[in-house]
Amino acid sequence: MKHTVSKRLVPVGGLCLWLLATVAHAALPPSAVATSAPDEGDPRVEASLLVDATQVKPGDTFRVGVRFRLDPGWHIYWKNPGDSGLETEIDWDTPGSTVGPLQWPFPSTFRTPDGFIVTHGYEGEVLLFANATASAQAQGSLQLSAAVNALVCEVHCIPADMMLTRTIPVGPQTLPDAEAMPTFDAARARVPRPMADSGYDVKVELATKPLTAGQPFTGTLTLTSTKGAPLPPLEKDFFVPARIPGVDVVHLKETAPGRFALEGKAEPDVPQAEPRLEGVLRLGTAATGYHALEVDAPLAPVVAAAAVPGAAPAAVAKPPSIKDSLAAVKPAAVVPAAAPAESSLGLGMALVFAFLGGALLNLMPCVFPVLALKAYGFTRMVRQEQGRVGAHAAAYAGGIVGSMLLLAGAVLAVRAGGAGVGWGFQFQEPLFVAAVSAVLVAFALNLFGVFNVGLDGTSLAGKVDQSHGLMHSAGEGVLAVVLATPCSAPLLGTAVGFAFAAGPITVLAVFTALGLGLALPFCVLVLVPGLAKRLPKPGAWMERFKQVLGFALLGTTVWLVWVMGGLAGVDGMARLLAFLVAVGLGTWVYGQSQTQEGGRRWASLGVAVVVLVGAGVATLRFDDAAAATPRATSSTVAQAQPWSDEAVSAALAAGQPVFVDFTADWCLTCKFNERTVLSREEVRAAFTEHQVAFFVADWTRRDARITARLAEHGRAGVPMYLVLDPAAPDAPEVLPELLTVDSVVDAVKRASACSPSNRADGSKVLCAARLPKP
Repeated sequence: MKHTVSKRLVPVGGLCLWLLATVAHAALPPSAVATSAPDEGDPRVEASLLVDATQVKPGDTFRVGVRFRLDPGWHIYWKNPGDSGLETEIDWDTPGSTVGPLQWPFPSTFRTPDGFIVTHGYEGEVLLFANATASAQAQGSLQLSAAVNALVCEVHCIPADMMLTRTIPVGPQTLPDAEAMPTFDAARARVPRPMADSGYDVKVELATKPLTAGQPFTGTLTLTSTKGAPLPPLEKDFFVPARIPGVDVVHLKETAPGRFALEGKAEPDVPQAEPRLEGVLRLGTAATGYHALEVDAPLAPVVAAAAVPGAAPAAVAKPPSIKDSLAAVKPAAVVPAAAPAESSLGLGMALVFAFLGGALLNLMPCVFPVLALKAYGFTRMVRQEQGRVGAHAAAYAGGIVGSMLLLAGAVLAVRAGGAGVGWGFQFQEPLFVAAVSAVLVAFALNLFGVFNVGLDGTSLAGKVDQSHGLMHSAGEGVLAVVLATPCSAPLLGTAVGFAFAAGPITVLAVFTALGLGLALPFCVLVLVPGLAKRLPKPGAWMERFKQVLGFALLGTTVWLVWVMGGLAGVDGMARLLAFLVAVGLGTWVYGQSQTQEGGRRWASLGVAVVVLVGAGVATLRFDDAAAATPRATSSTVAQAQPWSDEAVSAALAAGQPVFVDFTADWCLTCKFNERTVLSREEVRAAFTEHQVAFFVADWTRRDARITARLAEHGRAGVPMYLVLDPAAPDAPEVLPELLTVDSVVDAVKRASACSPSNRADGSKVLCAARLPKP
């Protein structure tokens, strides 16, 4: 590796390092050494695959590891990177031997100049190693491969991906490598020892038990020598915590030899198991030598805030409103709160809004490909089935309305069980997203001619069977509903919110109106005389257009894969893509069966079923991935902060106007508003000028708090945009679903006009323009 060290070093130093690296590599095959993380044309990290034996006996244990050498000022990360970074990963592929868990030497701690970000990792040189055992049946040689994935950082970070391979001969006895053994021994000395084998004992006492979700806690950690020996001194950064499920942060501060003050904070969500204090503790100094220990001690169960004695009763299902959270900053003269949003909207107007909102859904990107597909089918159908277009229109509308009523029934059932749901809630379920993606891929392959539905298999233009043709139209209506739910068109959110806050009959009526609106454009095309005559004549263009529509469906599938990334992370996206490949294979096998007869046809059908079911069982497991993937704000706006009632309260108490964006990754209207309005320079400048606190409430995954907030303002889905005035926190302004630059800027100006920071006397008053309507 050419060690291009920091520009502060003289060239001679870099030359010496390069010569030393060259000598060290003499005993390693070229495939066992790699460099990566190029910066200004030079790699910043070198990795070498080391083995502590030159020959291995079958059944014997040996050590394998990856040695990292980093340029000065650069580092990689520990298994808990801290506030930033990524864990260094080594994936072993060792046929003929098994590799145990990775051994991590005690890490260094890095801080930004302001101390705000703290990370843990390694600089200079480090060996990450593991114990390996050769198979008792091993013979010839052992093939060792290590796929290394690391993030190499200085001020900026560069990903490093390297593949290292080498071969170790198998012989009658294990022969140690005299050059590699000292390197492994030195690394082993830096690995923390289990507490039971260290000669020390640790005990944790908490000030209060149990821990409260989302709340800080304190306690004491006592470290004693089982032999009664005095404890060695400590240096800075003597304790590095591991990732602790259920605990956000934890710190130790030495108050006396062997006694430490413990401070931490529980995560907002209650973990499934009782958390334990885990991490590594380093005793000693550079002058006296180090002795690192593994810390593993029980903490206490974490319970929800309502379960703590003296807290609010658990029977209160609705979370505290913003009004309750801001009791300390309310003006003395309390103005009556605004009436609930649904009280100002009658049933008749809600049905009109639902019908118009459903019609506008046809223009949304998630629905338009299906509508265009139906238009193609109608073009052919008009020429072939004169007199039956009305029946197809009715089947299409029936599929839409029936699906809407099923969706309404599901909403009522879930609501009866005590859970809050909203429009598009099914897109918070990874399995549902996977199912819709599979349907779209299958539809696209059908358009490409991989298999046929409703045709005789010999002619694309063959006449559709009467029963099957109507079912096909109804099925396209069902698919339109499935794809419509993540899109919230103008007027739709208000109407559906009204329905969710009302009784069962109203819910069914609003969803029926919504379905009729969604079916309107196609029905008009069918039923209005003269429109059919303006359709182009059938010809070769229809086959090409059909295939283009197939690509449109695949484009919608790309969006769904992106949605899956927000729900289950990169691992979930990979699982979904693997399943979709299996769907493609299964439909291809099914298409082959349509040209076969007898036993071969049934055998092909069986293979298709086995492929689909097997792939589904193997890949459609998203619970672990979703739980392990932390969720951050999905907004593209630079000023965005994660939403919480506490954060909003703090901003309003400080006199800042607040803008809250209720959004989700699967909401295309939300993303359209972000990219065309909220990310505009005019809006960002207005936020900066008026010191607006911008919060994002991400509803991509289920969040009962966000569901409750939506219902509080008469909405059942996203997007929803609130602008809160610090002088009138009880009367937030609800902006339309489709934003404009002017509407956002004007709302921000209204919210900041009466802000205490804009008044000479600093008083908190309610503006007349912001008073709730009587």
